[in-house]
Amino acid sequence: MSFLEEYKQKLVSADEAVKIVKSGDWVDYGWCTGTPDALDKALARRTDELKDVNVRGGILLKPLAIFEREDAGEHFTWNSWHMGGYERKLIKRGCSFYSPIRYSELPRYYRDSTTPDDVAMFQVAPMDSHGYFNFGPNASHLGAVCETSKKIIVEVNENMPRCHGGSEANVHISQVSYIVEGDNPAIVEGSNPPIGELGAGGPATEVDQKVAQLIVDQIPNGACLQLGIGGMPNAVGSLIAESDLKDLGVHTEMYVDAFVDIAKAGKITGAKKNIDRYRQAYGFGAGTKKMYDYLDENPELMSAPVSYTNDIKNIAALDNFISINNCVDLDLFGQISSESSGTKHISGAGGQLDFVLGAYMSNGGKSFICCSSTFTDKQGVVHSRIRPTLVEGSVVTDTRANTHYIVTEYGMVNVKGLSTWQKAEAIISVAHPDFRDELIKEAEKMHIWRRSNK
Repeated sequence: MSFLEEYKQKLVSADEAVKIVKSGDWVDYGWCTGTPDALDKALARRTDELKDVNVRGGILLKPLAIFEREDAGEHFTWNSWHMGGYERKLIKRGCSFYSPIRYSELPRYYRDSTTPDDVAMFQVAPMDSHGYFNFGPNASHLGAVCETSKKIIVEVNENMPRCHGGSEANVHISQVSYIVEGDNPAIVEGSNPPIGELGAGGPATEVDQKVAQLIVDQIPNGACLQLGIGGMPNAVGSLIAESDLKDLGVHTEMYVDAFVDIAKAGKITGAKKNIDRYRQAYGFGAGTKKMYDYLDENPELMSAPVSYTNDIKNIAALDNFISINNCVDLDLFGQISSESSGTKHISGAGGQLDFVLGAYMSNGGKSFICCSSTFTDKQGVVHSRIRPTLVEGSVVTDTRANTHYIVTEYGMVNVKGLSTWQKAEAIISVAHPDFRDELIKEAEKMHIWRRSNK
């Protein structure tokens, strides 16, 4: 049988395809821009027929139809690998929960799972002449999802960019149960997806620009870059594009618009990379149409599973690796919280720790955790992001032993290997001046401040 004949046999409507979902099933919605559209709406139309359906995915860039009804939580539960603004609203409604992960391990979680997916459904690019459907910019862990799911439904979207990969970037028609041709919506744009109300996302501000300049001054020619989500990493990208840096490489968890700007400015060649020379490796991508157009059929780009991109050994193998990420807040011990503020969930662990560890292991590598020195709450009160200790209940993303460089608009400090008093002194030096005296008093109470420092 030819691939086209098999395609015709497996082609059904979205409503027909989702009939295989049963109450109590685990249903995978893929990842980020590959989250289903027509299939999601079709499953929502079956709400009254279903109970206790566990749905999992992450990096949602738009609302889901299955949660439009107020009573949706009685029928569906969202289990997220990485939280965002929409998912936090679902948490408040009692129908969403975070699944704590080390993102690099996610493919293995699927392969080792005792509760494999009953059904996986996600958007893909149109089938090629060899019978493969491309995951678009969502290789991430989808290869493992397809290996372990009992049934696979692909929703074809003609607008999905076809992203070349190293491995696990496609699913073959022979593995697919049903094919649905959706309405071909534009791929959701998620430029600078906001991490949370605490200011870790959004467009670059004047503070972001100051932080970015401090970091760019530390980047040598031939460095390999990883940029996290948010305004600060993107501000760094913009400055790199305008700089005199050359022969840069890319090996990153998330591909963002800033990389396109740097590449089009001629700064990225990958010529100095120790592995995957001349190729930009990434686990998934979310940005604007400009970025999706750049990724489409571009052989310079390498879409790979996160078990490869986020593997500490691979990161460490790249000389002069530069990792740049945000945080929500940090304390005087050097503990970094990038996931929550107290028990209020904001984001996820993602691959931040993997890149913090890998960058430090790299020959000449550096990891930067950056943030604004303050944030303003909804009541208009200004607070320091640098705290004596993290808010009770806050999740530690990077432990105090792992933090390398900390950067705010007031400076940059390397806290590796410092004693508690040295570390407290360094961190306070980049806090907002209005909060430094208070932080010193708290450091004295905790016995991590030398009186001779005054």
